[in-house]
Amino acid sequence: MTKLRLNFAASPYDHFRDMIDGRVPTEGIDLNYLNLQIEEAFARFVHFQEWELSEMSFGKFVSFISQDNGKVIGLPVFPSRVFRQSSIYVREDSPLKGPEDLAGKKVGIPEWAQTASIYTRGWLVDQIGIPLTDIEWIQSGVNQPGREEKVKLKLPEGVTLTPVSDKSLTEMLLSGEIDATATAHAPQPFEDGDPSIRRLIPNYREYEEAYYKETNIFPIMHIIAIRRDVYEANPWIAMNLYKAFTEAKNNSVYRAQEITATRFPFAWCYEAAEKTKEIFGDDIFPYGLEPNRPTLEAFLKYAYDQGICHRKVTPEEMFPEELSKVFKI
Repeated sequence: MTKLRLNFAASPYDHFRDMIDGRVPTEGIDLNYLNLQIEEAFARFVHFQEWELSEMSFGKFVSFISQDNGKVIGLPVFPSRVFRQSSIYVREDSPLKGPEDLAGKKVGIPEWAQTASIYTRGWLVDQIGIPLTDIEWIQSGVNQPGREEKVKLKLPEGVTLTPVSDKSLTEMLLSGEIDATATAHAPQPFEDGDPSIRRLIPNYREYEEAYYKETNIFPIMHIIAIRRDVYEANPWIAMNLYKAFTEAKNNSVYRAQEITATRFPFAWCYEAAEKTKEIFGDDIFPYGLEPNRPTLEAFLKYAYDQGICHRKVTPEEMFPEELSKVFKI
């Protein structure tokens, strides 16, 4: 029997590993894995849809859906989930002490539609109480100038967003031209251990756990997208792919909790997994629509309020109808 060949571009996550190497088969599908750097995979798929199946920025994905361009449809498979209270950086000598101090300041972002920035702004508005209009937003690359938005925006009235093409956010932060930067990718000096840049919230874990307990939001950064023409020609692939992704993820979670031998190269990884279960419950990294409804609805609200979504989008319309109900045997 001839299998349908699908090219799949994504980072090499452990929770994809068993699917990529074939230990978890994808029924009826010959999966050709493309190991690409995240930004490259995102840019090439957003602009050209060069392959059939791709990891994709969640922010870019919901913008596509809201503009009804018909190019993609999603699987409720979420490769990367990261709380973003940790992602605000300031100079070491900054007078800013906490997120409430960002009101009236200049804050750099790599892209308005970057998923991490959407969550950070949503949190600043809804939990901290700073309107979008109370911050002057500056857009550029984190470590290199010239980065541009990849989707069309519909900015809310009164929001100030200024692109800068000749300086990076890190340069502007160190020179004092901006007061802070909110970014998924840390400034290079911070990554290098240079003390000139620090996190605005050093005890970010406390903020992030409190945010989850208050909102039940476990931020989704990336999603798996299928080219819509491929899905419409082969609607059966949605469920088969979802089942394989789920089995591979469950295997990865099992490895993380295994105490007989550590499967990840850091001490107490099994203890970290157990403590995570205390917060999230038995499914510490859920896929699917219903387990993630609070997160999906919150993000779609953030994205609409911030002008990334051009209309209100519901969680149901992002995914194939075949996945609206997950059967049990």
